[in-house]
Amino acid sequence: MSGGGDPTFEQARNRLVERLAARESFDESTVEAMRGVPRHEFVPPTHRNRAYDDRPLPIGNDQTISAPHMVATMVDTLDLDPGETVLEIGTGCGYHAAVTAAVVGPENVYSVEYHDSLAESARDRLDRLGYGGVSIRVGDGREGWPEHAPYDAAYLTCAASEIPNAVVEQVRPGGRLLAPVGTADQRLVFARRRADGSLDRETRGRVRFVRMQED
Repeated sequence: MSGGGDPTFEQARNRLVERLAARESFDESTVEAMRGVPRHEFVPPTHRNRAYDDRPLPIGNDQTISAPHMVATMVDTLDLDPGETVLEIGTGCGYHAAVTAAVVGPENVYSVEYHDSLAESARDRLDRLGYGGVSIRVGDGREGWPEHAPYDAAYLTCAASEIPNAVVEQVRPGGRLLAPVGTADQRLVFARRRADGSLDRETRGRVRFVRMQED
């Protein structure tokens, strides 16, 4: 996997990860994934000098790359193990998928993106950086990606009024889901799927994400 060789970026990334690790008790696998994925490679050139600011940045199509602390929090909350299969709704620039892939393995990440242009550029970028095993398809995220179900975990990088039923159904019993839920007032919701298909839910605090795209 590429570490993004520029020493200036590398130093900035290490400083950011050290600040995040000092502030939160992230698992070592989360810290190493954040340290290993070069966020500046996923940021448009006009914003590259701010790639290691802990804030969202625009990536086009009215979408954003999430703040590093939010990506780390979501990866850590799902408590992923190597080899687990993960469904991502909202590929965007591919950064969150790359961090997830650094934990579970690229071949175990399946991502759905609404915009053709974002999906195509994310595919090329992930391939160039060594995460080419990540699978991306263009489609409505509310439908998930049933062909590769059941997943061990699923997460949304966009806010929905509720976790889509199809996504819930594609996670195995005992599997985990994580999503920003709500419209104007969003909460990060962690859920575990029960054997009967219902969800055991916990709210993890206020968040602010772009809304899920709909036809």
